Amino acid sequence: MKRLLSILLLVALALSAGAQSSRNKKAAAPSAEKTRVLLILDCSNSMWDRWQSDAKIKVTQKVLLKFLDSVANQPEIEVALRVFGHLNRNAYGTKLEVPFDANNNYRIQSKIKTLVPNGGCTISTALENSLNDFPLSGASRNIILIITDGIDDCDGNICQVARQVQMSGVIVQTFILGIGNDPFKSDLDCAGKFTPVANEEQYTQTLYDIFKISEQEARVVIRVNDEEGHLYENETPIAFYDNQTGVVKYSTLYAVDDHYEADTLILDPLVNYDVVFFTHPATTFKNKQFTAGAINTFNVTLEQGNLRLRHESLRTNMQLPQYSVIVHEQGHSEVLNVQAMGEQVTYRAGDYDLEVLSTPPLRLEGITIQNASNTDLTIPMPGIVNLAKPKVITSGAIFQLNEGQLSWVCNLDASHSTERLLLMPGEYQVVIKPMASTQYSSVQVQRFKVEAGETTNVYISAQN
Repeated sequence: MKRLLSILLLVALALSAGAQSSRNKKAAAPSAEKTRVLLILDCSNSMWDRWQSDAKIKVTQKVLLKFLDSVANQPEIEVALRVFGHLNRNAYGTKLEVPFDANNNYRIQSKIKTLVPNGGCTISTALENSLNDFPLSGASRNIILIITDGIDDCDGNICQVARQVQMSGVIVQTFILGIGNDPFKSDLDCAGKFTPVANEEQYTQTLYDIFKISEQEARVVIRVNDEEGHLYENETPIAFYDNQTGVVKYSTLYAVDDHYEADTLILDPLVNYDVVFFTHPATTFKNKQFTAGAINTFNVTLEQGNLRLRHESLRTNMQLPQYSVIVHEQGHSEVLNVQAMGEQVTYRAGDYDLEVLSTPPLRLEGITIQNASNTDLTIPMPGIVNLAKPKVITSGAIFQLNEGQLSWVCNLDASHSTERLLLMPGEYQVVIKPMASTQYSSVQVQRFKVEAGETTNVYISAQN
């Protein structure tokens, strides 16, 4: 019996220690990232106008007070209140009435109850000042929610201010609730996600929807396939831009594992994205929205082929020059890529113009790269030109001759009587004169031909 009691006592002590350890682990677990919502409320004179059952300000007070009761006990959400148009009659002031705090719900409700529309509309100023309202410490997803009837004359450029706010990186998203029946969506749509509110019921529901989605995340599985549905194995850089502001939100590398499975990317569902795959040229998918609380499969089909440039095969002791090749999309002047000879680069299927930086440059236009295929281009070998000039100091230049037309190739070095040049095959003309002479009669012109992989000796004798 004593042995049994001892065993039971040891078991009880072990269970107690385990429970205590479990409690300690729970206490030490990191807290979830907070969501901070700055409520910017329009309190300009037009909020006295009647809408639905009462004045706009009265309906807003009723809806907000009820709504704030429902979020008061959610520790992961903090709310602050900034108001504009309420300070002085006909003035355009704004003020952070209640800052962010874990226990400020009563203060926000009390302030909302006492608001009296009194001045003008200054949304842009309120939005500009909002960046200073969010605490610098502590990780949080920062959201701005503007409630306005939007019919007053607003100072400033709201679109420019909104872009500055998004560029700061402090704010995840700005939502705008437009109450009333006035068609002012086009004036404020650039500032954030605009939702027109037609009635009190929609007013309340829209607030709940914004707060609900602000707590969730979107899981995205990206699958990059070829036209036959095969998964790409290549790593591809990807950027996610805010569709509204054009500001980059995330950047990553797409890749698949050994089992051809793509990883899951966590994105913010509050943002509509322009997704850019950095192919050559880039492939963009506009205004992609990913559903909160779900796994979103983003299937992408890319048609790509490979391009490689190499020298033609000739028996020669010449060291192969490593030209750079400038690649343009056909019909576009922008440089798409600078490719090296012998390098294989993947491009989107399409037509391209190439410029080989040889001497003289070689243009290749209308090069078609087909999907899932390799395009190999052969570049002619240059020839070596040994140019011997008179020993007097001479100036001059070399031109390429093509169908009776001259194209400048290069200037000659006046300090050397001999020069060694690598020129592409073709017909050429050299023009020189003594630098001390100003007479046309002292100019000498001589034609020569360059063959691929061969050496051409050009002698220019001194004039008598």
